[in-house]
Amino acid sequence: MRKNLGKKTIITPLPVVMIGTYDAEGQPNLMNAAWAGQIDSHQIIISLATHQTTDNLLLKNEFTVSFATKDTVIASDYFGIESGRKTDKIAKAGFHACKAEYVDAPLFEEYPLTLECKVVEMKPDGDGFLLIGETVNMNVDESVLTDGKVDLDKVQPIMFDSSMNKYRVIGEIVADAFKAGMALK
Repeated sequence: MRKNLGKKTIITPLPVVMIGTYDAEGQPNLMNAAWAGQIDSHQIIISLATHQTTDNLLLKNEFTVSFATKDTVIASDYFGIESGRKTDKIAKAGFHACKAEYVDAPLFEEYPLTLECKVVEMKPDGDGFLLIGETVNMNVDESVLTDGKVDLDKVQPIMFDSSMNKYRVIGEIVADAFKAGMALK
């Protein structure tokens, strides 16, 4: 039997992405954003309320997107509940920033997988923005590679479960994309 739950939305999995930016003085900032997706092979979209991060994006037009992991879940959640305008949350979490190679934005050593991006568009949307970014480089710690490819089993990225307000680890491989369906062809 099925049940109607009303006007609710669940798109899953929702990656927990960490947006890294610099302010006008070159101070790194890091923010947790769960409303993100991939548009095509080189572009991403993120829905953002107005924050220190959006101010920095409008100033610099470049940013990094790292993926929160099982090992970084506590700090990653903290980066979403504390304002960069109020405290140096990077120092408080004990994280380490260095400059990304291809964009004017920080890269954080604690996240093994980071996209270096340029702003394509920041479209005003209610109280915030829809950010469209173009990936210009993927920076990855070699420890999460298998045969030169990112191995999500090693990264252990987390997702935001918007139904239960929980973080979950992305799960096991269940089939090969673009091959499993051939059994019905």
